[in-house]
Amino acid sequence: MRALTSIQIQGVSYAFDKHVVLNHLDLQIDAGSIVALLGPSGCGKSTLLRLLAGLAVPADGEIWFGDKQVASPGKALPPEARDIGMVFQDYALWPHMSVTENVAFPLKMRGVPRKQREERVMAALERVGLAEFATRRPSGLSGGQQQRVALARAIVGEPRVLLFDEPLSNLDSELRESLCREMSQLLRQLGTTAVYVTHDRREAELLADHIVLLSSGSVSAVHSVTSSSGEVV
Repeated sequence: MRALTSIQIQGVSYAFDKHVVLNHLDLQIDAGSIVALLGPSGCGKSTLLRLLAGLAVPADGEIWFGDKQVASPGKALPPEARDIGMVFQDYALWPHMSVTENVAFPLKMRGVPRKQREERVMAALERVGLAEFATRRPSGLSGGQQQRVALARAIVGEPRVLLFDEPLSNLDSELRESLCREMSQLLRQLGTTAVYVTHDRREAELLADHIVLLSSGSVSAVHSVTSSSGEVV
């Protein structure tokens, strides 16, 4: 079993031109926990996720995954060196590839042998309930099924950290709640440290162990979700 990974964000700042998006933000995420970043548009949650993913570099502060520093001013490990999986709002599936080919892509890029790749892809598809759709193209799937493919692709490499950028915002409320419960159960089975960006408090309550409220580029509060029913304290 792989070691679980904590995340430490120490005094991180980031700005677009002269507009400060993150202002000396501090946050500790325990290994194996699921944290939801919650707040209105412009509060800095998506920018923080981009910094965690290696898609942006902080102007100040440091980011650590376990005992490895992954970002500091002017210096950042690229996404492929961080051992992360990421699920996007728009699914980001390749339309010309089958479900199997989409999920297998990150393993193929790492040079995982074909037989092992096939076994891991099928295991990931079974986890998200899509094994019977392995040969289909994304265009033949519903929005919820496409999001499950994106989730399978994120977990197939067994990453130490999973990042979610409002992955359910394009779905209707009933399907969103159902998928949120499924994802919560899967993440707890996997034991992977996860950071989930959302503007929907109900999603955060259903999914996360802790809800981090962001305001004006800083952490304004941290709440613990104490029960499966979404009770927050």
